Amino acid sequence: MEPKYLSAMLIPRPPSGCLLCAATSRCDCSCGRNHFTCAVSAFGECTCIPAQWQCDGDNDCGDHSDEDGCMLPTCSPLDFHCDNGKCIRRSWVCDGDNDCEDDSDEQDCPPRECEEDEFSCQNGYCIRSLWHCDGDNDCGDNSDEQCDMRKCSEKEFRCSDGSCIAEHWFCDGDTDCKDGSDEENCPSDVPATTCSLEEFQCAYGRCILDIYHCDGDDDCGDWSDESDCSSHQPCRSGEFMCNSGLCINAGWRCDGDFDCDDQSDEKNCTTSMCTADQFRCKSGRCVRLSWRCDGEDDCSDNSDEESCENTGSPQCAPDQFLCGNGRCIGQRKLCNGANDCGDGSDESPHQNCRPRTGEENCNLNNGGCAQKCQMARGTVQCTCHTGYRLLEDGRSCQDVNECAEEGYCSQGCTNSEGAFQCWCEPGYELRPDKRSCKALGPEPVLLFANRIDIRQVLPHRSEYTLLLNNLENAIALDFHHSKELVFWSDVTLDRIMRANLNGSNVEEVVSTGLESPGVWPAIGTKAWEADETSGMCPCVWLSIICPSWFWSVINSPPWLGGLAIDWIHDKLYWTDSGTSRIEVANLDGLPHPFAITVFEDSLYWTDWHTKSINSANKFTGKNQEIIRNKLHFPMDIHTLHPQRQPAGRNRCGANNGGCTHLCLPNNKDYTCACPTGFRKTSSHTCAQSLDKFLLFARRMDIRRISFDTEDLSDDVIPLADVRSAVALDWDSKDDYVYWTDVSTDSISRAKWDGSGQEVVVDTSLESPAGLAIDWVTNKLYWTDAGTDRIEVSNTDGTMRTVLIWENLDRPRDIVVDPVGGFLYWTDWGASPKIERAGMDASSRLVIISSNLTWPNGLAIDYGSQRLYWADAGMKTIEYANLDGSERKVLIGSNLPHPFGLALYGERIYWTDWQAKSIQSADRRTGQARETLQDNLENLMDIHSQSPPYMDDLPCYSCTCPTGVNLQPDGKTCSAGMTSFLIFARRTDIRMVSLDIPYFADVVVSVNVTMKNTIAIGVDPQEGRVYWSDSTLRKISRAALDGSQYEDIITTGLLTTDGLAVDAIGRKVYWTDTGTNRIEVGNLDGSMRKVLVWQNLDSPRAIALYHEMGYMYWTDWGENAKLERSGMDGSGRRVLISNNLGWPNGLAVDKAGSQLLWADAHTERIEAADLNGANRHTLLSPVQHPYGLTLLDSYIYWTDWQTRSIHRADKDTGANVILVRANLPGLMDIQAVDRTRPLGFNKCGIRNGGCSHICLPHPTGFSCACPTGIQLKNDEQTCDPSPETYLLFSSRGSIRRISLDTSDHTDVHVPVPELNNVISLDYDSVDGKIYYTDVFLDVIRRADLNGSSMETVIGHGLKTTDGLAVDWVARNLYWTDTGRNTIEVARLDGSCRKVLINNSLDEPRAIAAFPKKGYLFWTDWGHIAKIERANLDGSERKILINTDLGWPNGLTLDYDTRRIYWVDAHLDRIESADLNGKLRQVLISQVSHPFALTQQDRWIYWTDWQTKSIQRVDKYSGRNKETVLANVEGLMDIIVVSPQRQTGTNACGVNNGGCTHLCFARVSDFICACPDEPDGRPCSTGEFREVLWGNSICIRTTARTLIRSSSYPCYSFPGEGLHLSYIIGGLLSVLVILLLIAALIIYRHKKSKFTDPGLGNLTYSNPSYRTSTQEVKIETIPKLALYNQLCYKKEAGHDHSYTKEKIKIVEGICLLSGDESEWDDLKQLRSSRGGILRDHVCMKTDTVSIQASSGSLDDTETEQLLQEEQSECSSVNTAAATPERRGSLPDTGWKHQCKPSTESEV
Repeated sequence: MEPKYLSAMLIPRPPSGCLLCAATSRCDCSCGRNHFTCAVSAFGECTCIPAQWQCDGDNDCGDHSDEDGCMLPTCSPLDFHCDNGKCIRRSWVCDGDNDCEDDSDEQDCPPRECEEDEFSCQNGYCIRSLWHCDGDNDCGDNSDEQCDMRKCSEKEFRCSDGSCIAEHWFCDGDTDCKDGSDEENCPSDVPATTCSLEEFQCAYGRCILDIYHCDGDDDCGDWSDESDCSSHQPCRSGEFMCNSGLCINAGWRCDGDFDCDDQSDEKNCTTSMCTADQFRCKSGRCVRLSWRCDGEDDCSDNSDEESCENTGSPQCAPDQFLCGNGRCIGQRKLCNGANDCGDGSDESPHQNCRPRTGEENCNLNNGGCAQKCQMARGTVQCTCHTGYRLLEDGRSCQDVNECAEEGYCSQGCTNSEGAFQCWCEPGYELRPDKRSCKALGPEPVLLFANRIDIRQVLPHRSEYTLLLNNLENAIALDFHHSKELVFWSDVTLDRIMRANLNGSNVEEVVSTGLESPGVWPAIGTKAWEADETSGMCPCVWLSIICPSWFWSVINSPPWLGGLAIDWIHDKLYWTDSGTSRIEVANLDGLPHPFAITVFEDSLYWTDWHTKSINSANKFTGKNQEIIRNKLHFPMDIHTLHPQRQPAGRNRCGANNGGCTHLCLPNNKDYTCACPTGFRKTSSHTCAQSLDKFLLFARRMDIRRISFDTEDLSDDVIPLADVRSAVALDWDSKDDYVYWTDVSTDSISRAKWDGSGQEVVVDTSLESPAGLAIDWVTNKLYWTDAGTDRIEVSNTDGTMRTVLIWENLDRPRDIVVDPVGGFLYWTDWGASPKIERAGMDASSRLVIISSNLTWPNGLAIDYGSQRLYWADAGMKTIEYANLDGSERKVLIGSNLPHPFGLALYGERIYWTDWQAKSIQSADRRTGQARETLQDNLENLMDIHSQSPPYMDDLPCYSCTCPTGVNLQPDGKTCSAGMTSFLIFARRTDIRMVSLDIPYFADVVVSVNVTMKNTIAIGVDPQEGRVYWSDSTLRKISRAALDGSQYEDIITTGLLTTDGLAVDAIGRKVYWTDTGTNRIEVGNLDGSMRKVLVWQNLDSPRAIALYHEMGYMYWTDWGENAKLERSGMDGSGRRVLISNNLGWPNGLAVDKAGSQLLWADAHTERIEAADLNGANRHTLLSPVQHPYGLTLLDSYIYWTDWQTRSIHRADKDTGANVILVRANLPGLMDIQAVDRTRPLGFNKCGIRNGGCSHICLPHPTGFSCACPTGIQLKNDEQTCDPSPETYLLFSSRGSIRRISLDTSDHTDVHVPVPELNNVISLDYDSVDGKIYYTDVFLDVIRRADLNGSSMETVIGHGLKTTDGLAVDWVARNLYWTDTGRNTIEVARLDGSCRKVLINNSLDEPRAIAAFPKKGYLFWTDWGHIAKIERANLDGSERKILINTDLGWPNGLTLDYDTRRIYWVDAHLDRIESADLNGKLRQVLISQVSHPFALTQQDRWIYWTDWQTKSIQRVDKYSGRNKETVLANVEGLMDIIVVSPQRQTGTNACGVNNGGCTHLCFARVSDFICACPDEPDGRPCSTGEFREVLWGNSICIRTTARTLIRSSSYPCYSFPGEGLHLSYIIGGLLSVLVILLLIAALIIYRHKKSKFTDPGLGNLTYSNPSYRTSTQEVKIETIPKLALYNQLCYKKEAGHDHSYTKEKIKIVEGICLLSGDESEWDDLKQLRSSRGGILRDHVCMKTDTVSIQASSGSLDDTETEQLLQEEQSECSSVNTAAATPERRGSLPDTGWKHQCKPSTESEV
């Protein structure tokens, strides 16, 4: 709770002659007739003076308001007469200084010429150019700040006032603009902020830490965090809760001041008692005694100002006279012969006035005046020149020492006779006003902590930026300017942090020993500390909260908020929240000032109440201004500027002063200091270790008190994550301190300096309250008040076992006596007692059982053989002999609540909870009591560091780890547990032995981090445990001792809720609620197969009955049910489907032939027979059962709500007992008896003759194949992989979906190191996958089974979106949208070459057609388009560039020779022919398609929005299906099929004879060289072009190459002859084939259209454009144009038809009116022949149609076509030859051109 502050300004008592207005309102003063009303003061005071005193040249009002605007008598000839009547020296005119104070002496001055590096002000001043537009009014007339507004960057938001803030601060619920414009006009669809569990959400959505909720402060800014606090959590210790829920300081209760918002702190109060240094007001309120009679109403009822003696009158202005009655008059009225005071004190005889003669005249001897004389009301009045003041004699003048006036000069001042001169310290420069100083260097920045962040603001401008954010509770801060570091304290984390001034490299500096480090002195520890900036070598500086040197300056203790030092004036400024003021400058009436900083002539401070940063003049406190308001919670503040940390001499020097640790400078030299508790060995060196010390625990930390030094200061051992330390012990042999933590339920240890910290025991602990080290045998003993056990282990936590578990009731402390062989412990349960037993638990004996209540601490005096104990209930410290005899009380008084106990030397030490102290006394007499430390909260155990040395060792007995039996020989232990429970607890796996008479859980120490372990299974044959982790999405296994850990399933899992191990068949089965599948695999994870995938909603538990061949599982989906099938998935049957809610656990009782399950919704455990009949309830209610298992005659289950494991009889449900409790996160459980024999394996010895998987079912077994692979006809063997499958990427994985089977289950291809896979392709020749990873910027490849991964292209890539393999030429193409290039290389990454690098915007998908020599790609840039080029990049052509949005995926149908693409912006899939013609929308209204591929009659695509893979019929666009759903991050998809990559070209044989790159083209091929020479000659055969960069070499003779670049061309003799033979032979064969084709076509030319098997041909009149470049189909749906014969017409203006041309190309008719194109088509026909593909018959012909001027209908047109015997042929021309037709694949082409309407087209 922060110190409270006053809610209103304190109003001073008015002086005589003054009226007083309320400070909270404005009023007009009226002084009546014949009086002048002075200006109202800042405190509301009104002063009245006689009217004749106005304009008499005398300061009667005290503020010169009676002389303002008056014209005084003419100044002397040596002076200048200011407009306001003031006289100044004429030499001061036009000197750049405002000496008249109205700037009249600087008007009409000739312009001053400024230097080149100066800025000329409008008033004639010259300032530095650097000061122009720096936010500071350096000119004095603000002309240097008339600047244009700074332009905000793209990542900034411009406020209405022109300032810039971070863009993400706009509409974030926090007012960041000074004018609040960033929170205006916010869109209504801004997503609602969600706060974490540790945060509170304000009414407008902002999140603050929950600790600020109901803390009395407006942290939200709208007080919503302080509303509805009545049900808030109780207040902390030392606080009082108001009826509204607000927490205030308990000391404010009944203090007469309403601190609660509902005034409940002052209700039901008796008369309050004030302390000796306080005054009690009439209202009962207590105020400081020093405030009594100080002229201010501090009690609010003025009772502190009553009955006060007149201690003095108000102070008058320097040029005024104080009358005897307290009135102030002008100095000139002194001795003027008039009773101006009213009591005559201004005249004789009270004053030594010179008698007046009546003949006084200024012309006579200057009227007796020393300097200036003037006549006023007939009398002489003397005045002085500027810089002098009139003495009391009224005649003489004295020099005014302006330097004595505070703030007259900003820094330095030198006085001279009648004048003065200001000067500045180094690093500052005098401003043009010649009085104030400006710091040189960068513009000052105010750095302030805002609790949740650290921000910086420019004090003279509105610039406001964020430095660090996402902080917990930043309070204090400071900076190191030269090292560019910022330091801050966090009171929530209790840390001191640091970072670079740019916000980077955040790290801890001090993380221990701090409690509420609000400022550098830690308030909780009440000590100021010194440290290095790195956090090393901390030491206590002053061990009091406020050091004495500070109190010598400030007499009464304030509520200190902030301190600031003015280095220039050697002044200390501080904020006092209690008096609501800043002192030294004495700024009163501030709401709640906290921190303060000073720079130049200004003070800056933060205010908690107004949530603002403010400024004022540091000398006068005036000119208050709000720099920034509406802040979250401004805390500490500093001015970031080099002059705030001026350079000085480092007294410690470069070698740290020769000190081994800390060097601390003083005002003369330096002193070496040691870390707390370490003694000095010399003036410069410290001891390296502690010799004598005490250890004690304070819950949140562990501390030590050194006896090596006299101050006995406590020092925190730097430990991490200490939450609630209770018990302590010390091992002097290894220098380890051990402690228990009841919050984390763990035992840890560390070295004395905090190093080597580690957890020793952290399992199966509930409340470890006592701890003892057997330093002889290195054993660790502890008590557990939660489990009521005493356990022992090695000091490293190994070989743990339970010693005593019976008849214990909350055991507390424990000590050991290794010499005597005994251990002692206290028990403060229902029957408190102190017991002892042998250190092996033998000879147990109660030694003290009477007069005990809460026996806490124990200690053994090994010398006197005594046992000491502390009893918090009896409030005593007692001792007795080690057998309990001769019991005596050592200390029986003044012990409120003793807890820990320790012996050292001749004294006994103890901690006391209530006294909050560590005390000591004589160990024998209890006398000489002393307090070592007090005011220590949460004190726990205490221990000394040195046990005695032992020579004689007692005999010991052997024991075994927990759960393992000792063999009959009494020395050896069993190999492990034979009968046990094993259960999952999300983050670990534990076992409970059933071999021993008690239940104790032991962690299976697997060396792996578990996140969310759910299901569990055991293989008793090999002694392995199997488990699933739904967060890590994997199934793992390990030996029961934690060794041999391995992951067996790491892909394709989402939420594996159920798992069962078939130890007989050596299989593991599991259910997956995320994928809704049931799968099986070998125990090593191989041979994985999906068994059930249909009609599953949320399968959970699974159980097996191998002998019967059955598999059972529960499904807790929308229609909960319990099902059964064969263990091969056959014979599926629903057993129970009614009255089920959340069927969780499932178990098969083989002996009782029944099925048992636990239902968490119905809160029952039920049973039925194995067919689902005879259903009955065993137990009800059970709160929330989850896992269920059985062994022998018992069932065991885990319960989420009770966090326990329970047991009951399996037949009746009776005899329920608690096995283990306090186990959060309980999941699955299994009971195992490894002695039981396994059953018969149905698959026999040879795996049933199956090549892969053998699975039992009720009548035998069946063979199966891994997922996606079909079983062969022999029903025993499988292929190694599927023949045809989809291959797709999902960023972090590559998966396949077999198209050979119907389940469409995805299987991960185990390619390693996948980060962000985008594009895919494959090579059927080598069986390789190629893929791009845009996270690593690489192209890699691997075998199709995931092995042999290697990097193909590893550099020079940015964003490779597309990938294509030329399986014929062995080339790899890719698009790089980051570099806007298309590149190519050999498949091994060699011979890399850029093909296209111009006119590309965002190239994405790419596809190759090696047989045609084409390369296609999409570009979704500013102008989206689909392009085509030859494989060498030549003959580039835009196919489609209209009606495109985001063309993402692209694929080729090699059979129908069409391209398909997806458009993610228009949400459709389209196709066109290879020339971009005959464009067709296949399907529209798809969500967000990304990639697509084609196989048979299907188009497959990935969709980002639906997160699925879908398919549709490629001909009709119908039969849309979802192949796979719920897949995150879907990217590319391809088909792997033996029919996909077929055909060849000239590059397919010997790389076309090229040495590097070979590119097939439409009619030839070309060789090319890489962009970077590889050292090999680049050559080719004859008659071929060779590409060298951008030049072409052409062979002109058999041995010569000509080119134009500097790259050498080589020729190789002999190669041309060999290649020419090959080419000639190929051309001869081609000619023969063309002749044969022509003959066949001629014979069937007439019969094709008249064949009755083909039917009649009809035609329609489709919509078309006159341009032949593009055919755009406007309406959908429509028939596929390539399914029929078609034509296009050109109509004249009269709708008649003229002579037209019809192109019939490759089975598709195109119309063209261009004769040149028609001729080209003829040449194409003659050159290419009639058969263009080996399995598709296509022809080219022309038809000339002669038409009359009349119109032709479709029938006439058809007749005309028949007469001309033209044709439009397709593969169906072979319909008359069935043998030919049967050998061709189905391409989907029809036998006839059916009629269609225009709308359909």
